[in-house]
Amino acid sequence: MEEKKYDSSAIQVLEGLEAVRKRPGMYIGTTSSRGLHHLVWEIVDNAIDEALAGYCSHIEVIVGSENTITVKDDGRGIPVDIHPKTGKSTVETVYTVLHAGGKFGGGGYKVSGGLHGVGASVVNALSSWLEVRVYKEGNVYFQKYSNGGHPEAQLTVIEECSKERTGTTVTFKPDPEIFTETTVYDYEILKTRLRELAFLNKGLRISLYDEREVDKKDSFHYEGGLKEYVTMLNTSKNPIHDTIIDVEGVDKDISLEVALQYNETYNSSIYSFVNNITTPEGGTHEDGVRRALTRILNKYAVSNNLLKNNDDSLTGDDVREGLTMIISIKHPNPQFEGQTKTKLGNAEVRGISDKIFSAAFERFLMEHPDEAKIIVEKGMTASRARVAAKKARELTRRKGDLDITNFYGKLSDCKSKDAAESEIFLVEGDSAGGSAIKGRNSITQAILPLRGKILNVEKARLDRALSNEEIRTIITAFGTGIGDDFDLGKLRYHKIIIMTDADVDGSHIRVLLLTLFYRFFRPIVEAGHVYAAQPPLFVIKHGKTIKYVLNEQERDEYLATFAPNTKYEIARMKGLGEMDAEELNETTMDIEKRVLRQITVDDAMLADETFSKLMGEEVEPRRNFIEENAVYVENLDV
Repeated sequence: MEEKKYDSSAIQVLEGLEAVRKRPGMYIGTTSSRGLHHLVWEIVDNAIDEALAGYCSHIEVIVGSENTITVKDDGRGIPVDIHPKTGKSTVETVYTVLHAGGKFGGGGYKVSGGLHGVGASVVNALSSWLEVRVYKEGNVYFQKYSNGGHPEAQLTVIEECSKERTGTTVTFKPDPEIFTETTVYDYEILKTRLRELAFLNKGLRISLYDEREVDKKDSFHYEGGLKEYVTMLNTSKNPIHDTIIDVEGVDKDISLEVALQYNETYNSSIYSFVNNITTPEGGTHEDGVRRALTRILNKYAVSNNLLKNNDDSLTGDDVREGLTMIISIKHPNPQFEGQTKTKLGNAEVRGISDKIFSAAFERFLMEHPDEAKIIVEKGMTASRARVAAKKARELTRRKGDLDITNFYGKLSDCKSKDAAESEIFLVEGDSAGGSAIKGRNSITQAILPLRGKILNVEKARLDRALSNEEIRTIITAFGTGIGDDFDLGKLRYHKIIIMTDADVDGSHIRVLLLTLFYRFFRPIVEAGHVYAAQPPLFVIKHGKTIKYVLNEQERDEYLATFAPNTKYEIARMKGLGEMDAEELNETTMDIEKRVLRQITVDDAMLADETFSKLMGEEVEPRRNFIEENAVYVENLDV
């Protein structure tokens, strides 16, 4: 083989936006559906920056009939003069030059969001075409780009407009050569994020229109900001005090806003943001508020004789039980840990957040003694439960090299000790469990039959959950421990597969298990280890061919491939417990033939809200959810 020369000719130089098209993942993370929607966020973030600067009051997002996106704002409009560095109009500079914008220390924005600060040019690079209109000084300026960001002509004035009208309108069509998986926008994904942005920017109106469907639109406008956000999140959680505690303050150009309210549940829902960017891993802003919350509640409890001298202090977990809290800071120069910007790293923010929150929260407790007492008593009850849970947790701890083949007479473990190749099936019923044990690959597949429905942990504290034999069995089998003892690295199976019947009871059991995993084992779900088996709904026999299909749509598509007058038989599949070992293996367990659905948590806040609605005490939110989503389960034969 001829050896290739390694000299200057081997070094590739990509001009302009070519680098973005060559390696789109470096700029938007992925070219899947998530990356497709990321394009919208980049343009919307530019409009939000105008709102943060005090110049924009209304943002409109329009999904076109051909899956184009239009974003309109009533801000100042992008500058249209010639940029001194590029010799091009500032509009063309912003849309064709990487790292050009008002977010890089040029004085354009004191505080800005945006995940990368390269939004406009990257969106242009990854679009089949993009058009920008700037309304400024009584003129409408227009420029169009095509084929990955190439200007078709210079920026020109195309018409006049009212001098009072200002702002920028951008329309683009994602390039299907880049987004090969899909170029179809999901209205619910857009709606959820735009609603979130409206909550985070009080007073800003954000409207969403979908031209693909008649009269499909939403508009979000919250003068209460984070207070209204907490109200929405607590809708199905029964708040235990009326007042939503709202904290705002500024120190050294860093502004902090916190809203919180306690409810009757046993889980905390804490979400934090920096310049509108979600920080699921928290960071120094969240650390400061959490630290202050624990310290101030202990101080208040002691000074008001709610905690006695011989009582243990309340821990962070104690004071966060049943807490819904949103933390939002605006920072002129945020520093994030890791490339994904999921954790704030600025050290100075910890003390500033603590200081601002402490003063306001302490003042609230002093001015609202009745509500303060309710909050402290909630933490004290959690403290007592924590002690009980610690004792119960001891029952789930492993001893030595685990061999629990007959643990509670249930688990049939696999022989492999390699977690990466091992999987555990949580099977509905002893009958199906028996068939699964006979039909499994005993080297890599473990079987844990479940008797009936497990405890609904949405309505139970950890101590009660740990007194439930089914849940203790699951915890012991997984090997990770729970609560303070949890260690994802000790997970014994990298595939946890829920295998239930395709009926109402099976769906209920699956939701109960997912609630358990989401509340007590969330890192397992986030790491992608949880799956739902998809047993087929029908079997179709024609000639010597046997075809299993998952649903009616798949059945009809398969039948449509038959020649006229083909003879065939269709049978509804039996429940898991009625299948023999061979059928269960062939349809649901064989790695080469089965279908698994991976359970993910793309939006933790939405998942939290949904679990609370479906599994909480309140009936009305659950009824409303079912009625709103019934359309998605049309033709479900149960």
